[in-house]
Amino acid sequence: MTATERPNARAVTGAANCVLEADESSAVVRLTGVLDAAGAEAVRLALLTRLADRPGPVVADVTGLRVVDPTGRSVFAEVRREVADWPAADLLLCDPAVARPEPTTVAGVPAWPTVDGALAAAAATPLAAVLTVDLAPTVGAARPARELVTTGCRRWGTPTLIDPACIAITEMVNNVVAHARTPMTVRLAPADSTLHLAVRDHSPLLPTFAGLSPPDRAGGRGLLLIDTVARRWGSSAVGDGKVVWCVLHPDDEAAHLD
Repeated sequence: MTATERPNARAVTGAANCVLEADESSAVVRLTGVLDAAGAEAVRLALLTRLADRPGPVVADVTGLRVVDPTGRSVFAEVRREVADWPAADLLLCDPAVARPEPTTVAGVPAWPTVDGALAAAAATPLAAVLTVDLAPTVGAARPARELVTTGCRRWGTPTLIDPACIAITEMVNNVVAHARTPMTVRLAPADSTLHLAVRDHSPLLPTFAGLSPPDRAGGRGLLLIDTVARRWGSSAVGDGKVVWCVLHPDDEAAHLD
């Protein structure tokens, strides 16, 4: 049976010998076929896109996948590193080559021998702590994003992050309105004492930060503001757009008050 004959299945663009199957209601992505160096980048983008479009960890089931090149195997660790600062995102593996029932790591990625084991680990992630809103690229879109941030910070006991997080999310959303001009998804989640924010849009144009903007230039200071209030920030290209993310830490705010 070909990929086009299977519901929820599609060939990974650029990876002719690899097929990705995903059910929108499930955290599992199944990869079958042959993964080589030529198809690694396409698989990386496909997994990042899946993680961008669904909150929480994703389980990559590689039971039916034959990896014939070290570059192919390393793609899973690369994806996991890429999403480490996204809100509530992670990549886990189901790999029958794992000999023991307890979790282990395969090339730096947590792995279980069964889908059930990996799903149980994914279910342990507190998804109730993830907040998401879909917004149109219209003037005023930043207001509901700020409201979501305020709600999250109060709920998660990080009120000192309300102001800097509202600054960051305002600039992230306004950049989509001004430049990407596509629908967007705002997502935020706590991780220990930090706050992780992300805005996903559907434009391939990645933000560029050139430092201070000349004083006689209108605009161009959004990324500088994000860089000022966030401990880390960045952007990730996904299959049909990008994710811009940042991480805020309450210790940074305490330092500003001293």
